Amino acid sequence: MKIKLGMQPMNLAQAAAYCGGELYDFTGSAGVEFSYICTDSREADKDTMFVAIRGERVDGHDYIGQVIAAGCRCILCEYVPHDICAQTVGAAVVEDSVAAFCQLAKNYRIEKFGENDPMKTVAITGSVGKTTTKEMVAAVLRRELNLYAAQGNFNSEIGMPMSLMQAGAHHRAAVLEMGMSALGEISRMSRTAQPSVAMITNVGSSHLEYLGTRENIAKAKLEVADGLRHGGYLLLNADEPLLADQYAEGRRTIYIGIENPNADVRAENIRTTADGCTLFDLHTKHDVRTDIKVPAPGRHMVMAAMFAAVTGKIFHLTDSQIRAGILDYTGMPMRQQIETVGDVVLMCDCYNASPESMRAALQTFGELQIKGRRIAVLGDMLELGETTEQLHAQVGAEAAEKLDVLITTGELGAHIAKGARNTGCEIYAYTGEQAKEQAAAQLCAMLCKGDALLLKASRGVRLEQVYERVKDHLTK
Repeated sequence: MKIKLGMQPMNLAQAAAYCGGELYDFTGSAGVEFSYICTDSREADKDTMFVAIRGERVDGHDYIGQVIAAGCRCILCEYVPHDICAQTVGAAVVEDSVAAFCQLAKNYRIEKFGENDPMKTVAITGSVGKTTTKEMVAAVLRRELNLYAAQGNFNSEIGMPMSLMQAGAHHRAAVLEMGMSALGEISRMSRTAQPSVAMITNVGSSHLEYLGTRENIAKAKLEVADGLRHGGYLLLNADEPLLADQYAEGRRTIYIGIENPNADVRAENIRTTADGCTLFDLHTKHDVRTDIKVPAPGRHMVMAAMFAAVTGKIFHLTDSQIRAGILDYTGMPMRQQIETVGDVVLMCDCYNASPESMRAALQTFGELQIKGRRIAVLGDMLELGETTEQLHAQVGAEAAEKLDVLITTGELGAHIAKGARNTGCEIYAYTGEQAKEQAAAQLCAMLCKGDALLLKASRGVRLEQVYERVKDHLTK
């Protein structure tokens, strides 16, 4: 991971001061400027500061010698290997590289603007739909503001600060995504970004393996308000009981929902158009805006559009600018990517999966207007903890109600198939190393004109390989 600093270059002495590190200047490198920062030793060079991160499998400190050989002269690390002390290099030594890097990102902008930073940030978290909501909010704000929005999902304690440091002095808004796997991570990111608007899209089952309960997941997500500026806005999904009565002291809370009649902002009259778009009416306590069009199918897209519309209003955009911005939305690859190939509708949603996102994908898939069968390939959902088998079986039972044919891959996917038994749905379950190849072969043999195919699994399954093989078959 490597980024270019969005504002002025930095030198090692400044970096050490910003992150509270101890400066080790062996050969006069403290004043040497760098314009890039990286965490991958293969991307280091003389213009780049290397941040050494201790990971579960790899320790960046083991590669410090390699980055010095590549010409790198500035390092952020937790200790300095003895064999580099005579090298032409300097280091900012800290107790925790990740925490220090967050502090570095925060103070990089404070040094430039003080507490009057003209760039307002939007922080987005949630178990499902973070990236979709980020792209929808960005599409709206981009209509009027000079906006920075991170490419991809730079949403970790390293990726999010890197996104913040890429923003330039000319940017007036930034949309940032925040993910987590443990308590405290989102809090540190929020305090780094100091958002004007923070939002939680939902609370799901992802990370049960690490956090144990949905209540703990909700607690972790609510940390997004920890760095919220005084007078800022906290936007919450009112349809989620774990969020419906939460608020942030000294901040304005807005509840957004579809099912909850007490929500401040609600969607009603949701319908899918013949061209695969979604229309809805947006109700607030003061007015109604009818026929807002989202260029994608699914109720979850309506939620993303509502979060974007409310954010647009907070940033003083007009109704026409908000509507046009929502229409500008384009989906990310492998996230409910829908196309028609050889008269077969393909819906590729292979970027990630949880029970909640599985249900959302199946609901959207069931709303597609098709003439043939609904066929789905569903695979493993990861990081669900002790309830893994039960949650997979529940998804299988619900999937069978919406499908004509269910194909599963993987050892956990087999529990999806088990949950779908005795439902009348045609089922094929493949496990082992050849599971994806067998699923692809089955699809190539059975798909007919008018059919629709959904592919959904956690990212580690790489189910897009099945999608590519099927697409190739249909284009021959």
